[in-house]
Amino acid sequence: MRIVFYGTPEFAVPSLKGIVESGYEVAAVVTAPDKPAGRGLLMQHSAVKEYAMQVGLPVLQPTNMKSPVFITQLQAIKPDLQVVIAFRMMPEAVWAMPRLGTFNLHGSFLPQYRGAAPINRAIMNGETETGLTTFFINHQIDTGNILLQEKIAIAPNETAGQLHDHMMLAGADLVVKSLGMIANGKYQLTQQTEAEDLQHAPKVFKTDCEIDWNKDIQHVFNQIRGLSPYPAAFTSIDGQQLKIFVAETKSFESKKNSPGAVETDGKTYFKIAASDGLLDLKDVQLAGKKRLSIVDFLRGFHPKSAIAGHGN
Repeated sequence: MRIVFYGTPEFAVPSLKGIVESGYEVAAVVTAPDKPAGRGLLMQHSAVKEYAMQVGLPVLQPTNMKSPVFITQLQAIKPDLQVVIAFRMMPEAVWAMPRLGTFNLHGSFLPQYRGAAPINRAIMNGETETGLTTFFINHQIDTGNILLQEKIAIAPNETAGQLHDHMMLAGADLVVKSLGMIANGKYQLTQQTEAEDLQHAPKVFKTDCEIDWNKDIQHVFNQIRGLSPYPAAFTSIDGQQLKIFVAETKSFESKKNSPGAVETDGKTYFKIAASDGLLDLKDVQLAGKKRLSIVDFLRGFHPKSAIAGHGN
């Protein structure tokens, strides 16, 4: 099989590596164009391009997936199969080209959490289980026939970053297994069933990140870990944005606090009240500053306000 691989971020790299190390022919890798990054605005390659260059794979970086130039390049490659992981939407002229089709790895147990941010949304919603799915792409987003699925447990304190890393490696194994089934011609597709209780996974926006301390403590806790480390949940203290990466819900003191009330000794702890308890901040970052443990943070920051911003 001549395979064309589509992917951009770190999440896609182990899958591409697994395909290469399993001996499959990767005829080309398609990834996002280089972009300026850092203070010097130097052009930066995607994580997938970095790996592709290391192992000598041809790389294509179209700015427009519908470009006649790109379509012609693909036709010249004559792919038998395409694999897509963490990539942008593809036109039908691209995904329908290979004789064996195009399959995608999605970070949820489909049909649950279709969309751009399945890992974040699952944790934000307090799920205890999610999954991975390989499926063939069709006209509607994340609705194609399923090849393989694997359930993944979510630990009570697990962050989106930790779950991402776990699923990144497990996903690579699932991709290689799916390729083996296709190569052998021994697989059965499962049609996705629609359910009334479907959860969706839209892209995360800034409004999803601002904490509303009027919510219950579990809601806020899930929001923080579901957005950690990126883009990170935040609140405001003394008019400054404070990102929160790690917090604990161990403190449920009987003392009544209005939502957003701050409790701190200025040295070792910094707690903010939700509607039904106190959240104990452990790892934070003030706008324009480094990410710090709460002890290091309090060495240089002494809040004037006793109330945190309430969000939306």
